[in-house]
Amino acid sequence: MSAPTEGKETVNTLTVPGAVTSSELLAVVASRELASRRTVFAGIGLPTLATELARLTVAPQIEVVYESGVCGAHPSHLPETIADAVLISGAEAVLSMPALFGYVLQGGHIDVGFLGAAQVDRWGNLNTSVIGDWQRPAVRLPGSGGAVEVMANSREVFVVMRRHTPRSFTEVLDFCTTPGPDRALAEGIRPLGVGVTRVITELGILAREGVGEELRLIAVHPGVTVGQVREATGWDLKVADSVETVEPPTAAELRLLREDVDPGRVYLR
Repeated sequence: MSAPTEGKETVNTLTVPGAVTSSELLAVVASRELASRRTVFAGIGLPTLATELARLTVAPQIEVVYESGVCGAHPSHLPETIADAVLISGAEAVLSMPALFGYVLQGGHIDVGFLGAAQVDRWGNLNTSVIGDWQRPAVRLPGSGGAVEVMANSREVFVVMRRHTPRSFTEVLDFCTTPGPDRALAEGIRPLGVGVTRVITELGILAREGVGEELRLIAVHPGVTVGQVREATGWDLKVADSVETVEPPTAAELRLLREDVDPGRVYLR
């Protein structure tokens, strides 16, 4: 493990080099996971940041699809919503919603569905609906959007989480917005994909290969211990035999992210 050194600062319980923020760290690490992937169905926010950075680094061939029907987007700057007009200019195609979900998603043409979530459980089921009781929630969230279809029909799903706490990584979801294949199969539904295979957090990376496997810890960020991650997880988290230490963001990655991908700080915080 890397020991804290002079000149480092703490961001959200995470020790990272220099002035790197949690958002920058998550975007950089998530972008690296897209190496060799071709078609990505990207959610707005951190998934968009990571996907655009991947296009400039590890996956120049990547084709980005948005829920609004835009396929092969080449925006001049980051979209603020999935309906942002900047997504249309230069796009390879703009499809109707029935065509997008019926032919592209359900046709099995998405390599990676890239989502965010408020809660995730050990099997990769997601909650983006409510925190607390359904009738009287402490927080009401945006809901599913197209996440259910993305989960069911993408070959695999990546999730990026801003917070790694027992409330976010919970034994039992407050509400299951987006069931993974294990839960769907229990209801007699057979999805096309394997569900969540990567969860990138402020503490490290959790992974699973597919149906029947729990998420397990495979990597930690510099300065983070396995014990810290397990303590921040609401279930008895499994740990890989060999846990790697994630390489911190490079100066080149940070420059691209700050100056080329999101100079207006649409999503960088």
